[in-house]
Order: sequence, then C-alpha cells, then structure tokens
Amino acid sequence: MPPSIGPVSSTSSERLRELRLHRGLTQERLAERACLSLGVVKKLERGGTARLDAYHALARALGVRTSVLFESSGPHSSTRSDDDNIDLMLLRQAIAPPITFAGRVSAPHTVATEPDLPRLQATAREIGKAYHQDRYGEVAELLPGLVHAAHATVRHYDNGPEHTEALRVRSDALQMAGRYLTQVRAYDLAHIALRDAIEDAVRVNDSGGVAAAVYQQGWLLMRQGRLDEAEQVSVATADAIEPRISRATRQSLGAWGKLLVHGSAAAARNNRPEAAREILRLGRTAGAALGAGQAVAVSSWGRFDWRTVAFQGIENQLVADKPDRVLRLSERMPSPSDKKGMLFRRRHLLDVAQAHAMMRGPDEATDILWSLWDETPEWLRHQRMAGDTFRDALGKSKRRRLSAKQRDLAAFFGPQER
Repeated sequence: MPPSIGPVSSTSSERLRELRLHRGLTQERLAERACLSLGVVKKLERGGTARLDAYHALARALGVRTSVLFESSGPHSSTRSDDDNIDLMLLRQAIAPPITFAGRVSAPHTVATEPDLPRLQATAREIGKAYHQDRYGEVAELLPGLVHAAHATVRHYDNGPEHTEALRVRSDALQMAGRYLTQVRAYDLAHIALRDAIEDAVRVNDSGGVAAAVYQQGWLLMRQGRLDEAEQVSVATADAIEPRISRATRQSLGAWGKLLVHGSAAAARNNRPEAAREILRLGRTAGAALGAGQAVAVSSWGRFDWRTVAFQGIENQLVADKPDRVLRLSERMPSPSDKKGMLFRRRHLLDVAQAHAMMRGPDEATDILWSLWDETPEWLRHQRMAGDTFRDALGKSKRRRLSAKQRDLAAFFGPQER
C-alpha cells in the first residue's frame, strides 16, 4: 500500500506539485524518474492534461496510487462542442428521457406498437453480433429503437414471466448501449445506461446479467480514470458470483474470469502491482478450469479463456513500464490461425506495438498497426492508444521519407488530438 500523503489541494495540478515538493523533487528530477519530458511535468502543474499512461508514470515515480492524481477540479474552464449532443440525440432520448409525474416522456414521433418479445430478443442478438463485428454504424442506428421498444415492453407486461423476460431484454439492450457509448467516449450517458442495466438484472435475479453489466462498467470507470472504483466493483462482483469450480458452467467461469481480469487491470493502472498479480492469479483459476475450451458471451463480455488472462498479465507489464518483458512474454503466445484469432488478440497487439515503440522499434510497431488497420479499421479508429503509438513510432523512425505503410496510417489517424 502506498504511503499516506496527508491533505492535498483541490486541483490535480496543485496536487501533483504538492506531492513533488513533499518528496523533495524538482520538476526535472520528477520527469527523470517518470521517464517523461520536463515539458509534460510543467504542463500538468500548469493545469494541462496528458495521456493516462503519463499519470501512471508519475504515480510510480511519486509512490502513490494513480487515482490520487485524479480529483475533481470543478467545472471545466474551457467550453466544449455540442456536436456529440446532436449526434447522439436519439440515444439520449431513449436512455435519458425527461421525467414527469406520469413517468418517462416519450420521444417525439415514437409510435406505440404491440410488444413482441421474441422479435425484441432477436434484435438484441443481432445488435450484439454487429458490435463485435465492428459494424458501429448499424449499432448506432438500431440501438435507440431497441431501447424504446424494451421500455414499452416492460410497461406493457407489468407482471408474470413476460415481465421478467422484458426486464432481462431491457438490461441486455441498455448494456449494449453502455458498451457502445463507452467506445465512442460518451461516458456520462454510458454510465446511465449501465446503471439501469444493472438495476434491471438485479430485479430479475440475473447474476450473469449483473456480472456482464458490471464488467462493462469497470471498463467505463477505467476510461474515466476512476481506478479505485473500477477495481472495487469488479472484484466485489467477482466475489459475489464466484462459481464452484467443480460444477461451474463455461458461462459462469467466463463471467467470473472477465471481472477478475478487469479488476487486475484497474489495480495495475492504479500503481498497485501486488494487488494486480493477486487478482490475476484468481483469474488464472478460471482459465485453467476451462482447459483448452473457451467461454463466449457475444452480446456482453465477449470471449474468455487462458489467453485472456495471459494477455492481461502482459498488459500489466506495459503499465509498469517494462516493455522488454512485454515483448518476451508476447513471443511465447501462440499466433492466431484465423481472423477470429486475430480479433481476439487485437488489444494485446496494441500493447506489443507500444512496447516496440518504447524500445525504439518503430518499424515493428508500424507493421503491427498497419496489420490491425488492414484487418479491423473501424475498431482501430476508436483506439486513442493506437494513434498515440503511431505518432511515437513515427517520431523515432530514422526514415527520411514515409514508407507506404506510414503514409496509410498517417492518413488514417489524422492530426493529433488536443
């Protein structure tokens, strides 16, 4: 456990400065310890922002949890565009409608139809498949109608087995909405969807649905830098659903294992490596129980087997700033034999690409990113880490002219986000 630091100021920039001074470090010395540029430290102490891995590095250098550096600094000092409010209007109306004494207000032009549970279930399954096939445009088009229909079906069937199934389907629909919204970084709206998904699953005593929605919530919380909470909800839910290994189904092992993997990821990012290793040790139990098999939940947490745990262990090494270990461990992993195998390990390949860039292997990093762009461009488009890794590799390249692959990726990623 990192040492207690006592009272600190209310803003992250002031907190970083006070922690640095408390440790007796100059800005130059802190930058050196964290393997960051002096400019990054100065920028953050002036109130700027940086990539999440920069905060991880600073937390390691200061000997504190990463979450210590993330505290609310009050309202935004700069304005932001309303573009996402308009782009996501239909989903906002479905997930966060206005409320009156009579309940939810229906969106304009919503047509009341006779509920059709089997059709609703089939539509939910199709949207789940579309998401995992990176057909995000189709997902965005179909989700609002699905959520509206799920709300109407729950209202129509106010008791009995149909009501239970309607709640289960609505939970699934809201969970998929939360997953999609997290992917496109509409975090507050995603939180509403996932909160409501969990509440529906709890109402019908669907432990698998709760686990799946909490898994997505853990991902959302990590994206927001809420690392303590991400670890807490993942581990607490894993404890609550821990299966009896000798009698466990593949689905129960997969849900349990996925939650533990997320808990380990949050602990690693929070500068708690020992906790991350202990949580992942339990995850290996779930992977080992599956043997050579695999657990699959297409519409929720995806796939889980022993490789899922191994990939997370490798990712934790990257978070700990040990790219050499990432590359050594990655070499031991079997190569995929088909496209499905490629998709299963694509997040891992981003870690490997970043490790190559950190180890001054820009060509190797570029090759991996180009293969991901060629195989799964829509997914890669939403991975900010990929664009950052490409620009890092480009800056370390010794080529005088861009290669064909570098030109393709430069056009794909575009200018760096501010």
